[in-house]
Amino acid sequence: MKPALTINDKKAKRIIFSVSALIFLLIVFLGKIHLKLDLGFDTHVFALINAVLNTCVSIVLIWALIAVKKKNIQLHKNLMLTAILLSILFLLSYVAHHLLNGDTVFGGSGTIKLIYYFILLTHIPLAGIILPFILFAAYRGLTGEYAKHKKIVRYAYPLWLYVSITGVLIYILISPYYS
Repeated sequence: MKPALTINDKKAKRIIFSVSALIFLLIVFLGKIHLKLDLGFDTHVFALINAVLNTCVSIVLIWALIAVKKKNIQLHKNLMLTAILLSILFLLSYVAHHLLNGDTVFGGSGTIKLIYYFILLTHIPLAGIILPFILFAAYRGLTGEYAKHKKIVRYAYPLWLYVSITGVLIYILISPYYS
């Protein structure tokens, strides 16, 4: 299969680290900004959209794994690019939700509270660090550097899948406490 991109590691590293840092900083500072806008609808719908997008990402990631195991590389590539596109849409919806609604306090207690915070406390740091690995994996795949791609994906894929699945679980657990 012909590579979709030419290899330029220096430029790719600069772009990947810049985009990753910018998005990380956006998310960090997002908690400090709350827009008081009346859009005429319940803006918690963005959280539902996030959950739907995360569900779709999880399904696409699993489908992409099946495709690559069956040696259907073109389908795998298309599915992985779809997962990235869905993740970009997720990011836009996530930013909208947090800008318009701020943070929500979990109201559960007992075992469910422990489960929620365990999921949340593993989800957040992994979501924060996974982006450059996803982008490097995509870059290595698109440039045809499959050995390097596989080395990254060995760790990035299960973490991305975990983050997408736990994102849905977090929504299910926190959504009853949206005001």
